[in-house]
Amino acid sequence: MTQPPVDVVPGLEHFLRNGEPHQIISGALHYFRIPAELWPDRLARLRALGCNTVETYVAWNFHRPYRDRPSDFTGMRDLGRFLDLAAAADLDILVRPGPYICAEWDNGGLPAWLLDDHRAAAALRTSDPAYLDHVDQWFDELLPIIVRRQADRGGRVIGVQVENEYGSFGNDHDYLQHLQDGLVERGVTSMLFTSDGPTELMLSGGRLGDTFATINFGSRQREAFALLDQLQPGRPGMCMEFWNGWFDHWGEQHHTRDAADAAAELDQLLSDGRSVNLYMAHGGTNFGTWAGANLGDHDRLQPTVTSYDYDSPIAEDGRLTDKFHAFRDVISKRTGARPPQPPADAEIQPARSVGVTDFLDLQQILDNREPVPSPTPETFEHLGLHHGVVRYRTKIAGPITGELGLVGLADLAEVRLDGALIGRLGRLDADPAYPLATETKLPIDVAAGDHDLDVTVQSLGRVNFGPGIGDHKGLGRIRLDYQHLFGFEQSALDLEQLPGLADLDWQPAGDRPGFYRTTVQVEEVADAYLELPGWHNGFLYLNGFNLGRYWNPAGPQRTLYAPAPLWRTGANELVILEFTAPGGEIAWRDRPDLG
Repeated sequence: MTQPPVDVVPGLEHFLRNGEPHQIISGALHYFRIPAELWPDRLARLRALGCNTVETYVAWNFHRPYRDRPSDFTGMRDLGRFLDLAAAADLDILVRPGPYICAEWDNGGLPAWLLDDHRAAAALRTSDPAYLDHVDQWFDELLPIIVRRQADRGGRVIGVQVENEYGSFGNDHDYLQHLQDGLVERGVTSMLFTSDGPTELMLSGGRLGDTFATINFGSRQREAFALLDQLQPGRPGMCMEFWNGWFDHWGEQHHTRDAADAAAELDQLLSDGRSVNLYMAHGGTNFGTWAGANLGDHDRLQPTVTSYDYDSPIAEDGRLTDKFHAFRDVISKRTGARPPQPPADAEIQPARSVGVTDFLDLQQILDNREPVPSPTPETFEHLGLHHGVVRYRTKIAGPITGELGLVGLADLAEVRLDGALIGRLGRLDADPAYPLATETKLPIDVAAGDHDLDVTVQSLGRVNFGPGIGDHKGLGRIRLDYQHLFGFEQSALDLEQLPGLADLDWQPAGDRPGFYRTTVQVEEVADAYLELPGWHNGFLYLNGFNLGRYWNPAGPQRTLYAPAPLWRTGANELVILEFTAPGGEIAWRDRPDLG
């Protein structure tokens, strides 16, 4: 049934909803981090927290990961269905369509194929038409889904954001104006707003004329709002990202925030009459290869883990945490309303362990891929690869002893001479679990004659924040001492879904990098937390769905979340892609272990 029209606008000191003072209490929940079957459950939990609004980003690259394929709005990508379910849950909706979203998401939501367009790659997030032409085409596809669900058309979308934290990147206000004009021209009539970090430089870079500005922070909210009030006096204050937790990188400690501390900050914010969006109310999961990264010192990569639990009120698997109950009490006290009861927590599969039975050698799979020849190494993006593995093969003549350097390596490489492993390299900030992962060169001793030199590169997340956005994957050049090597064959493997392995000749389990398979029986479908003790670095697939990366002992994450909708009653196939050396089993745990 069509909802009666809703009007939410910034008034003097307060938002007005249908003319009455209104406090937006929103929770961030990203549809692209949650199986579509669980959207109703997570939205019901958000409503039970006391929120009256839900906020979501839109990840452009999730809908259009490949340039030569049409955009996908089905399944987990069915944005329209998600917005309809939010309305059915009696939630207003804030949409943040980017095109850049940060979100600890690969490349900040910008498609990797943009990086193969050299003009566009050099002009990301600017007013250069080489970039904006792609954005305009994307908005032509995306915005009708949002526009027809706006509050003034019977839906519940009350606000649409212009770009995202642009003041932390640049000051091209022509770019921001183009985006805002494009939203309006395509039918957006809801409140337009920007959001930026809590400094004058960030706010001045990201603000756009009289467009309503919001601010992002995790603490010291009165200082932040004082700055925002100076910039737009007489308008309501809203924190678009109240950072009630934080995310993790591989090799770090797991981040948490004390529930009482976060609740006290929220209580003060609401008592001061401010509006808020809890970031995150429910974090979800960076399934597959979608986790982003940051840059550390000396351009070293800090890849984000698979879990996006974020120490949120609603945990990655939907459990209601101490923070949920603390926030719920604060919201109920400040609104005077008791929210509905939440759904029951999900059932968990019992603890057990299984071994693997079958094996496919990674190098043999790459041998069967159609090689792409080129004088110099090609990037993943030029090879049409979103994320995965590329083997760069060239010939090298001996005898020679020297230093092999991988120029522009992104991100981890295994180096083999005539099939024999001679070293592993990488561009990580720090990682004791992956030998030499902070080095991009190694000594090499080549005997007389002609030899095959193979450099197999796997990609980690693309940088999603700051000047490192536009992070190409693969190799720039390979150098032996001062001499560049030329003449390559590249064999690529996409890892987002299992790359057609069912009909290949599986062997008994081996001891090398490759795919390891087993089949397990499940009597009743339920959530599971899967750990891979003894395994090192790779991906785990459940019935063809990529659950994400594991990395031992780097951590902090130990278990991968395998939600109930991905399981089947009866036989289920588990496949591990291991890049280093296999472990012994797959273990079911009775609770998540994020560090």
